Amino acid sequence: MNDALLHPKTEITGGERRRPKMKEKRLINCTTVDVNQLMPLKYKWAWEHYLNGCANHWMPSEVSMAKDIEIWKSDQLSDSERLLIMRNLGFFSTAESLVANNITLAIYKHVTNPECRQYLLRQAFEEAIHTHTFHYIVESLNLEEGEIFNMYNEINSIHAKDKFEMDLTEEILRDDFDTTTQEGAQKFLENLIGFYIIMEGLFFYSGFAMILSLHRQNKMTGIGEQFQYILRDETIHLNFGIDLINGIKEENPDIWTPAFQKYITDKIKEAVELEVDYAQDCLPKGILGLTAPMFREYAHYIADRRLERIGLKTQYNAKNPFPWMSETIDLGKEKNFFETRVTEYQSASTLSW
Repeated sequence: MNDALLHPKTEITGGERRRPKMKEKRLINCTTVDVNQLMPLKYKWAWEHYLNGCANHWMPSEVSMAKDIEIWKSDQLSDSERLLIMRNLGFFSTAESLVANNITLAIYKHVTNPECRQYLLRQAFEEAIHTHTFHYIVESLNLEEGEIFNMYNEINSIHAKDKFEMDLTEEILRDDFDTTTQEGAQKFLENLIGFYIIMEGLFFYSGFAMILSLHRQNKMTGIGEQFQYILRDETIHLNFGIDLINGIKEENPDIWTPAFQKYITDKIKEAVELEVDYAQDCLPKGILGLTAPMFREYAHYIADRRLERIGLKTQYNAKNPFPWMSETIDLGKEKNFFETRVTEYQSASTLSW
């Protein structure tokens, strides 16, 4: 076979193969690279996020649900606490799949950098683990699966948050969509902000605070431990998304216009109100240490932090009602395993297929 057919991009002169010059990597709109040329790394932050994600690897089945099952069957939980748990399972069970769909069907196609794509593949797997987690919890507690996984159709505040995100994906999925125009690049950046800053950075964090508040009271600790792992995953997702957004802004400064900045700020403010409505649905009467007004304050505080990270002005100047959340993020990965049980692992050579 003609050697040139094996290497169509390689020039052969005088019997010697001359390698083509490496093209400059870009986060989007790099159409000159035919394969995922990971090395040399240009965006080392993307590779660091990938390694951090790998270091935080876990599976839900490694966490015992025995105590949760015992508590759920008892009268130790109030009706308000049960409602909070059910509402959160209802939201997260569909929200994680929306994030996964957006990564694999929308973002991956248009992010042309290989080290970023390497992280996106890792994140997509983590979203599958998170969806697995909610199935594991529902199955362990013997909950009605249809009630949980169809809650986005029946609870208005959950439906509103999901619809907000799905609208951001719809245009990106069109066959004729591309990011080569200013309008297309702005729409893609809006999608990234909608999923990384709003979905994972705002919508998810209120739910984490609710469940982990119960965990701090030694209630439903199995669910709490799994939410701790998800929170650590999501923190890496958020940091990757912020770096990606800021990198695209830097490489394409013409898209970050004052009008677009105002549009994005208004979108985040709209999302805050959706999150406040959701908190009211989860906590109509409040429970020990948690009330809906506290989550209004928390949504305002979180939104300001997210706005700052992408170079926008803060809007609320709120205080953090849950300072212990940062402590939860900082806990070492080994904490949960060594305080609960020993897990047996199989090496690849001993797996039974």
